[in-house]
Amino acid sequence: MICAVDTNILLDVFLPDPKLGESSLDKLEKAYARGALVICDIVYAELVPQFPDRQSLDQTLEKMEIGVVLLTKDSAYLAGRHWRDYRRSSGKRQRIITDFLIGAFAELQAESFLTRDRGFYGRYFKNLRLA
Repeated sequence: MICAVDTNILLDVFLPDPKLGESSLDKLEKAYARGALVICDIVYAELVPQFPDRQSLDQTLEKMEIGVVLLTKDSAYLAGRHWRDYRRSSGKRQRIITDFLIGAFAELQAESFLTRDRGFYGRYFKNLRLA
């Protein structure tokens, strides 16, 4: 089973977050035990500021056996559709397009998604299996 991983889970581990770090690491380990872990290029870009250089980031992901997969055109299109619907709906505008790109990647290019933001992704990506 391929599990896409959200930025927030990885940052909990990398920073580490004193409240959520252990829980996120445990969830990562459980997802790894069920199959492959992947991130999309958007998540990769969001991780860059936390590392001194590219080699450090790449070595960390390799050590954790997390693959980096490029977003497909189908995923980008799905993200754009959901983004359009979100922008047309009433309410606060707290989300940015990258959230939708990550969700669409997880829905179309993985079999499950590990995130702390289950409410948002569950609402906009109905076919997404949350890990």
